[in-house]
Amino acid sequence: MTLQVTTRRLPTRRFTVDEYSLMAEAGILKEDDRVELIEGEIVQMSPIGRFHVGIVIRLNHLFVTRLGDVAQVSVQNPVHLHEYSEPEPDVALLVPRADFYTSALPTPADVLLLVEVADSSIEFDREVKIPLYARAGIREVWLVDLNAGAVSVFREPSADGYRSIQTLRRGAWASALAFPGREFAVADLLG
Repeated sequence: MTLQVTTRRLPTRRFTVDEYSLMAEAGILKEDDRVELIEGEIVQMSPIGRFHVGIVIRLNHLFVTRLGDVAQVSVQNPVHLHEYSEPEPDVALLVPRADFYTSALPTPADVLLLVEVADSSIEFDREVKIPLYARAGIREVWLVDLNAGAVSVFREPSADGYRSIQTLRRGAWASALAFPGREFAVADLLG
């Protein structure tokens, strides 16, 4: 006799952004916990290696020095997408605000460009986070793929994902829709 085990997904309870914030305030989630809220689930973020850290620092420097007059640069901070999602992209270029977002987290309307840097997280970024950004209406996302040595540019968000995807390699130049005429060498973005 063969025993068959049926696996079924048990019902889960989704957390709201407000409940997620209360968990942090209550000390359930610690400041150094590497988690983010994705579609109501608290998701463990991939560990960050030194190459990933270096590229994020590089991008921060490039964006602050070249776009600091037209955008505020936010590094690994939350963006409030909707009631159930508050991811922490590696870099967000935001509409400048006098209060530097101290009164409220940035929302999709505040985002000029999101950048995710991926090595071990490439599958999660491509299959979960980027579609999430599209559904939220983030108009442009760059995925810096350290494994492939490429930058994928996602534009034209829809409920089904981004309708325009372009992959750029060393030798090419990238320019965000929000910053016409301000180009970045892909080689500079990749390090």
